[in-house]
Amino acid sequence: QAQLVESGGGLVQPGGSLRLSCASSGFTLDYYAIGWFRQAPGKEREGVSCISSSAGSTYYADSVKHRFTIYRDNAKNTVYLQINSLKPEDTAVYYCAADRVECGGYYLGLSPGETDYWGQGTQVTVSS
Repeated sequence: QAQLVESGGGLVQPGGSLRLSCASSGFTLDYYAIGWFRQAPGKEREGVSCISSSAGSTYYADSVKHRFTIYRDNAKNTVYLQINSLKPEDTAVYYCAADRVECGGYYLGLSPGETDYWGQGTQVTVSS
């Protein structure tokens, strides 16, 4: 069954770092732009970053610029989200998605039903 699987979440103290992974099974990520989204309890889903299929372009929400870095390793069929200087407001379930839509602001507005693939999420909790 073709699917995306996120991993790397956990409990981390403020100021710490995490690296989230988004791996595909049953299909290759080579031809897809990949996006990361998050949703905190009681809040709307937020698109935080995306990367083009060739890794030639990336895009970040203003709320995460300069702290989040997205990159991909197509040989490993995996996309990563490096998160530094974590804040309590980063606490959320983080999801990755794959779609052929061009990476950019429009991509970060996509919902689960609008993407080709959507993962099950990984929990990130930032707390002391």
